[in-house]
Amino acid sequence: MVNKELKIQNVSIRKVTKVTEGGRTFKFLAITVAGGDGEIGCGIGKNKEVSTALTKAENNAKKKMLRFPITSSGSIPHQMQGKYKSCIVLLWPAASGSGIKVGGALRKLFEVCGIKNIGGKIINGKSPLNVIYAGLDALSKLRDPISIAQQRGVTLEKVFKG
Repeated sequence: MVNKELKIQNVSIRKVTKVTEGGRTFKFLAITVAGGDGEIGCGIGKNKEVSTALTKAENNAKKKMLRFPITSSGSIPHQMQGKYKSCIVLLWPAASGSGIKVGGALRKLFEVCGIKNIGGKIINGKSPLNVIYAGLDALSKLRDPISIAQQRGVTLEKVFKG
C-alpha cells in the first residue's frame, strides 16, 4: 500500500508453555491483522514479552498482504467459502447499511480491511488463528466481474446477463 495508512488490530494474545527437563518456559503468542481498502495481512509473533510479540506479529502482517475486490457498497462481490484445517468460513454480501454480521476473529479482520457490509458463518472454528486463515482463504478466492469477463473473453454485460 503506497501512501496509505494501515489499520492494525490485535486479534488474540495467549500465554503458551513449553515443558522441558529443566522446567517450564512461558512465552506469549500474538495474532495481529493489518490492512485497509481491499488489502489485508495476518501475522503471528511469539516472544517472552508481550510488546515484542505484538511488534513481531505486526511486522509479519505487513509482509503478507493480500489484495481482494470490494464493491462500491463496501461489501464483497459474491458469496464464497474458505477452509483451513477443519475450520470452514462462509461469507456472503450484505445490503448497504447492514453492517458486519460475523462473530469472533472474523469481525476484527473485516473491520481492518475496509469491508462494511458482510454476512458470514463460522463452522468448526474454535481457534482464532484457524478462523482468520479460513477467512483469508475465502477472500483470496474472490474475483471482480471485470477480471471474470477478461478471463472468459466476453463483455461485461454477458457476464451479468448470461
